[in-house]
Amino acid sequence: MNLEAVLATHRFGLGAGKRDLDAMRGDPRGWLKSQLGSVEPITRPFAGQKSTAQVLRDLPSMREAANKSPDDMVKLAKMGRDMFIAEMRPWMRNAFETPVPFLERYVWFWSNHFTISVLKQRMTFFAGSYEREAIRPAVLGKFEDLLISTVRHPAMLIYLDNAYSIGPDSPAGRYTGKGLNENHAREILELHTVGVNGGYTQADVIELAKILTGWSVDRESGAGTGFKFFQNRHQAGSKALLGKTYGENGEREGQDALRDLARHPSTARHIATKLARHFIADEPPPQAVAKLERVFRDTGGDLRALAAALVDEPSAWQPTLNKMRTPIEYIVAAIRLLGGIQDTLGDQRFQGLAESLRVMGQIPFTAQSPKGWPDVASAWAGPAAIMERVQWAHVLAERIQKKPDPAVLADTTMGPLLSPPTREALKLAADPTQGLALLLASPEFQRR
Repeated sequence: MNLEAVLATHRFGLGAGKRDLDAMRGDPRGWLKSQLGSVEPITRPFAGQKSTAQVLRDLPSMREAANKSPDDMVKLAKMGRDMFIAEMRPWMRNAFETPVPFLERYVWFWSNHFTISVLKQRMTFFAGSYEREAIRPAVLGKFEDLLISTVRHPAMLIYLDNAYSIGPDSPAGRYTGKGLNENHAREILELHTVGVNGGYTQADVIELAKILTGWSVDRESGAGTGFKFFQNRHQAGSKALLGKTYGENGEREGQDALRDLARHPSTARHIATKLARHFIADEPPPQAVAKLERVFRDTGGDLRALAAALVDEPSAWQPTLNKMRTPIEYIVAAIRLLGGIQDTLGDQRFQGLAESLRVMGQIPFTAQSPKGWPDVASAWAGPAAIMERVQWAHVLAERIQKKPDPAVLADTTMGPLLSPPTREALKLAADPTQGLALLLASPEFQRR
């Protein structure tokens, strides 16, 4: 088994599956880059779900129906939970079966970078549509367009409270007495663009919050994106952000400010570091970060070019498995290794997978904060966490009806990465169940 072929599935994809190895046709790097041709494969599987604009339009009627009963809040919460589950079932199935696992991983990276979380309960109505509408269509375009797509999306506007931010001197501010909410502006600077060491100050946070006043949600039409700019909430006058002054220009000044943030040198460095950390190592090689930073800067933040640069980066092809799989990556890799889900992802199986992710600490779209899920081994490699994986591996191995030969499966999908101790353990396994459990629990499988 070719080392580069295995690394392509482990490091860039969603796990070593025979289907992916066959699809490479002896050209792992070409296979990875071929996935960067179009976003169509990552948007198609989620068709038929409700759009955010439709949900916003329907929510008042949902509340009206719930208000007929004293337990209206419980009913509304159940509506949101049911909608979230309806989104997550195809999301998980797609992860198990996608023929473009590198592109799917790229979606996951950007979805985590621009996190929303259903721990803020109202997000249960929007989490799935947010990723489908704001992230997936934009991951092969320019970073500035992806940034604006997330900032304008109602889910993010509600999650980080900009939907309720009002210029204190605007007509709406003078009428209601309400004012700025700085949450979204702060996270745009700290997390999404220039980074915590990017040179911004609290004054910049306030100025960006003023620039984005009036950016809110359309609860009426049920069409478009669900975004609406309210001029009567906008703080008029010039604003100074990171040394540049923005004249009063309504919604346009927000777009101009966001594009300037996307092009800021600190943003290039921040994004390059995060990408290298995710795909290469917890402590990314400085030369890899410098290369990605240069590509970001030279291409104007072209995300397709950045993904291709990752594939071309020599340090990404070193055989040492530097990264710990997160629980979602681990479970998806295990299912893909074993050939995917062969029947419908029914309620019982879906609930079992969701419970496994809950126990391991990573249900999709439930990050604890706007920082998203941690991307270093120390967050996932504690003794208790590893024991949960070992126990899950054994349960999954027991449930496989037609068990492949563990040693053969390991050799054909992970061969060059297997250590002598792991090979020996598989050879000495008492039966296929134990062998599969040992393979899934092995250090080589838990890392990428």
